[in-house]
Amino acid sequence: MRAIELKNVSFLYSGFTEKVLSDVDFYVDYGEVALLSGLSGEGKSTLLSIVSGIIPNIVKGEITGEVLVDGKSIIGQKLAQTCRKVGVVLQNADSQIIHKTVDDEIAFGCENFALAADKIGAQIDRVCAIVELDKTAQTRTLSGGQKQRLITASTLATGQRILILDEPLANLDVESANLLMDTLRQLAKAGYAVLVVEHRLDMVLPFVDSVWNIRAGVVTKIENKQEYLLSQTVAIEDNSDDHARGTKIFDVENVAFSIKKKEILKDVSFEVYEGERLLLLGENGCGKTTLLRLLARLYKPTSGNIEQTLDPKFGKRKKGKKWFKSVGVVYQNPNYQLFMPTVEQEIAFGALSKEYADEMIALFGLEHLRKCHPQSLSEGQKRRVSIAAVAATNPKVLLLDEPTVGQDYKGLCELVKILDMLHDRSGNTMITITHDMRCAEALCDRAILIADGTVKEQGGKELAHRYFFRTTI
Repeated sequence: MRAIELKNVSFLYSGFTEKVLSDVDFYVDYGEVALLSGLSGEGKSTLLSIVSGIIPNIVKGEITGEVLVDGKSIIGQKLAQTCRKVGVVLQNADSQIIHKTVDDEIAFGCENFALAADKIGAQIDRVCAIVELDKTAQTRTLSGGQKQRLITASTLATGQRILILDEPLANLDVESANLLMDTLRQLAKAGYAVLVVEHRLDMVLPFVDSVWNIRAGVVTKIENKQEYLLSQTVAIEDNSDDHARGTKIFDVENVAFSIKKKEILKDVSFEVYEGERLLLLGENGCGKTTLLRLLARLYKPTSGNIEQTLDPKFGKRKKGKKWFKSVGVVYQNPNYQLFMPTVEQEIAFGALSKEYADEMIALFGLEHLRKCHPQSLSEGQKRRVSIAAVAATNPKVLLLDEPTVGQDYKGLCELVKILDMLHDRSGNTMITITHDMRCAEALCDRAILIADGTVKEQGGKELAHRYFFRTTI
């Protein structure tokens, strides 16, 4: 019996005139890992919402055709009935985490499924071991990648035999990504059905049994995985001009940072120079995002010092509108940064001028989304809007935390090209965190590897290459 089967399914959102899915035939069997791939905004999330029961129970629209989950039609079923069979890991980890500690978060779903107390404890220990998380950790102190592992663990603990994961590798380092995909592979061997939506094809294809592509709402099964990977891979050429390294603008000296008793950084020292592209490397939870926030003055060091020479008027402590005009921050989660009612207004909010905002809208390919609410967009589209909004301020320093999350290969190449073009044009200093090996070297003049709370190594593009391919590190 098939776990998921769609027969001639079409879907139209309420209030819209154009179908998102058209006559879709699609299936996933028990005992396999299936991949659903395609460009951003083509209908992947809609398909997942139908299978998980979110459509039409919560999100309304017109659905035709037959949708079978565990051999039974979901039409007329309550959401709770479908949730008993289907576990879902969403793109945005923060939207699924509600408790303060890891063990409470994992226990929550189990309690809703009325599992016995002793079984819940055993499940927490089992899944924390699988995803390598400390069950006593505070959820607010977790990195983006660790949060992704937590929501995956919460889904595994409840025991549904059909698992859906929407871009689970988005914020994961290479080791964590391989660990998760190997875990899903083992679950499939044990009889689970696993459906993964993912843009990082190079990471996921070795672990999947079947591949499906969605384009303009039409789903096609792919027979040759290697040919498909090659067809979806666009080589990223680093054509940016080499800038002469300018004066020192940040001097990080013996910086430490702790939250309560948890030590995140303990002895970090390095320098940042005007006009360079600096890449921060390291595994999930090593403190990269914390370091970026320290540079942005969103956090204060527990000890040590960060000197800036961007402008003497800023002093050591002063921050405000002028500071954030000079230092632009793109957060890991775009939902934290998008607050205006339309894309057009979002990008114009802090822009140099209306004309410059319009230029960024065109440059980032957002013309067709001008009047859309930013929070209504796909994760990949939100990411582009958040970067465009910060770029529109023309900052001297651009801090990018996972800028390529949610980008398909075409979008990834376009985004890297735009970032490097803006860097060449403005001479800004660009500091980037990424776990995406597809683009790391193209955003890097110099790399810093963070491990064990300190700087383990510094180098050029070769350090980024060695880090991702683990040849010597």
